[in-house]
Amino acid sequence: MTPTGTTSRTSMVAARATDLSKVYGEGETRVVALDGVSVEFRRAEYTAIMGPSGSGKSTLMHCMAGLDSVSAGSARIGETELASLKDKQLTQLRRDKIGFIFQAFNLLPTLTAAENITLPMDIAGRKADQQWLAQVIATVGLADRLSHRPNQLSGGQQQRVAVARALASKPEIIFADEPTGNLDSRSGAEILGFLRNSVRELGQTIVMVTHDPVAASYADRVIFLADGRVVDELHDPTSDGVLERMKRFDAKGRTS
Repeated sequence: MTPTGTTSRTSMVAARATDLSKVYGEGETRVVALDGVSVEFRRAEYTAIMGPSGSGKSTLMHCMAGLDSVSAGSARIGETELASLKDKQLTQLRRDKIGFIFQAFNLLPTLTAAENITLPMDIAGRKADQQWLAQVIATVGLADRLSHRPNQLSGGQQQRVAVARALASKPEIIFADEPTGNLDSRSGAEILGFLRNSVRELGQTIVMVTHDPVAASYADRVIFLADGRVVDELHDPTSDGVLERMKRFDAKGRTS
């Protein structure tokens, strides 16, 4: 891909939060999980979200993916305001425009790898773009494993199937929640490399929640949350640079 093409793609916004707040409970049990968060996720960009436990990183991802409602502010996928959608419309948007990768692989044990990859499209009654599907399968290195069922695959291979499933329908954005949390370091590095390649080679947009500085170093930028707010941002991150920022937040937490 040419630099010009990359620039034009990354100037477009795949998802946006504006003054987004999420509150759980009332009175003494009231918890502010997100407190006026504004952030953009650009197309063909890989963003990691990091922060201490309870900082709101998973809540932000769930609100942006339409898996949880917002208390105030705005969450958009492209130009679509999620709060304006009825349940059926929201389900269709998640199916057509959003891909998900979770820590648990969520594969159906009775289906082959190939069948698991195309399952969401099969349920929706949509035919897969065979050229795109072949490119995705090549990107994640599954060509020789398509006839295998999950119990015949390693953990890393199962997560590759989950990555391919998320990519297969050409979603506008993929949300990944600790996608390497159940993997050993080698398998985790493979998955992160595949996600990185899907951004570079397929033009995919990825937002990943992680606690791991090494995982975050695969991203184009890292957004740091603390106490439900965006407190910092790091571009072209290294694992050492991410770790240094995290230590800074820990130190502030101890002295406050």
